Amino acid sequence: MSNHLANEHSPYLQQHAGNPVDWYPWGEEAFQKAKNESKPIFLSIGYSSCHWCHVMERESFEDEAIAKVLNEHFISIKVDREERPDIDKHFQEVYQLMNGRPGGWPTSLFLTDELKPFYAATYIPPKPRYGMMAFDQLLETIDTKYQNDKKLLVEKADEILRFLNPKKEKIQATKLDISILSRFESQARQLFDHANGGFNTAPKFPQASTLDLLLDLYRLTDNKETRNMALKTLKSMTRGGFYDRVDGGFCRYSTDDAWLVPHFEKMTYDNALLSELFLKAYALTQKDLYREIAFESIDFMIGRMSEADLFYSASDADTQGEEGRYFVYRYDKALKSFGKAGIPKEEHPGLAATLGITPKGNFEGKNIVRIEDPAHLDIPYYREAIAALKKRREKRAYPFIDKKVLVSWNAMMIKALFRAGRIESKYLKQAIASLDALTNTMYLNGELYHSALIGKKPKIKAFLEDYAYLCETLIEAYESTLDEIYLITAVKLANRAIEKYYDQGQWKFSRGEFETKADTYDSSYPSSMAMMLDVLLSISSLVDPVYKKFVFKTLEVYSYDIMRQPISTPRMSKVIIRYLKDDIIIKADEERLKKHIADRDRSAYPFTYIKADKNDGFMLCTSSSCFGHEADWKGVKEVIGRR
Repeated sequence: MSNHLANEHSPYLQQHAGNPVDWYPWGEEAFQKAKNESKPIFLSIGYSSCHWCHVMERESFEDEAIAKVLNEHFISIKVDREERPDIDKHFQEVYQLMNGRPGGWPTSLFLTDELKPFYAATYIPPKPRYGMMAFDQLLETIDTKYQNDKKLLVEKADEILRFLNPKKEKIQATKLDISILSRFESQARQLFDHANGGFNTAPKFPQASTLDLLLDLYRLTDNKETRNMALKTLKSMTRGGFYDRVDGGFCRYSTDDAWLVPHFEKMTYDNALLSELFLKAYALTQKDLYREIAFESIDFMIGRMSEADLFYSASDADTQGEEGRYFVYRYDKALKSFGKAGIPKEEHPGLAATLGITPKGNFEGKNIVRIEDPAHLDIPYYREAIAALKKRREKRAYPFIDKKVLVSWNAMMIKALFRAGRIESKYLKQAIASLDALTNTMYLNGELYHSALIGKKPKIKAFLEDYAYLCETLIEAYESTLDEIYLITAVKLANRAIEKYYDQGQWKFSRGEFETKADTYDSSYPSSMAMMLDVLLSISSLVDPVYKKFVFKTLEVYSYDIMRQPISTPRMSKVIIRYLKDDIIIKADEERLKKHIADRDRSAYPFTYIKADKNDGFMLCTSSSCFGHEADWKGVKEVIGRR
């Protein structure tokens, strides 16, 4: 028997349509029923590839006894956080306020019949453990409290909402200056894991925007330590585990410090951002490793995670109720695959060991494929072994794929395709086809939408992140093709985003049912506000400098927090650096010049110190005529000193 989710488009909601819990989608029908029956609302927020969401479903939402309690005493609502990021964002902020720490998924909340939150948790076990009471005990406690002391719960909820939406916010502004470079570098060094790459300890997320900025800072400052932090992390990520060496593509995060045991779900945004990052590392180093990893990840997304030139949102960590089952290998089965591939038997033990495959295993008695040095694949029979292991996987059930199309995540993936298209033309062709498919599907009659299933009409209108990421990709498309239609569309959408979400230097992530603020910090992917500011800087350069005023006003509002701790806001920090680029170029060139003078034999060269304008940099020459045969830069403007 299905509940009220049967007609929903979201694959996550469809996963719960057969639960004995009488779930409702978010909407007036559920709200009105709660009011009519004077019942509290149980709100559960999750997403289709969330491991602990599946665990709670199996343990509690498929349990007849727990479902009976929920159905009798509560109105139960299910929300897909990817489909409704505005609802999720609002209630994540509620959770943070109530618990003093960030939340996660599943998010479990209890609301009054007027949608006021009074209790927030994440995963709740069916039996008492982890210092938590059992779910059925919690339900009984909340029902009793709601019936007997509703007034107190409402007062608590009102207090939370007052904290969440203060009438007046104090704004501290500070000077934006190039000290942000050294501050970011210093903070990154403090958090860097010198043994394994990455930042902090497990669980380790890729933090693509931090690594991206480190590569940019190296280009500005020539600080090799900055470059090495980024490149060491990228290499460590690709040894195997977090990066899938068999199918290609990156998992969501690593549960250990060494990037070995991942949370096995694969998200479109991670693969998009990391593919672009690896292409950037290739452009910087010209080392094939980075290009190959980027191309393998993109090929995985095109081959497994796309349809009709659009990209699905995610694939699951679990297969048949077991985490990682699709991805791992038993030792004996792996060797059997090698034999079927024609690899000589005497090579099997050594080859298996080289691939991290042992009788003991490296993950719950089984094996995740892993190599010691991803930059050197001159391992005998490596390609044959990987092909054999891939063939074995093809006999297994693939993890569930959420086939929802999200504008922001698709835009990220398409931008990576345009970047790859600068190296391989086939990716440019795919990028154009995918961008056309995305705009034709999700930008209808002048209105941008957020999500849809392929072949279905979108219903949920876009949020700031959709405008920001799509605009960025349209500008990338213009730069890759010089087709001005892309630029015109980007300007049109940027104007609409300013109209909808900008307010005196502050930005909203969503308006309407839930008015939520855009964040300065990067979470799973870069801040939508930062991306929008980056877009406006591009448009100010390409179209009209007036757009830079919106950037300055926003940076002024958030300057204190960003300048104080730029490592927490890498994409916003990158916007400040881009905004200050003229001053930074001058400073960087001055430092290079001083170093050049210090390194030379001053007795042999009567150097003249030359200052140029902001665009032309500096130069040195060895004679008063500045003939230029010792020049490091051209464009002499002013002599400011001699030796």
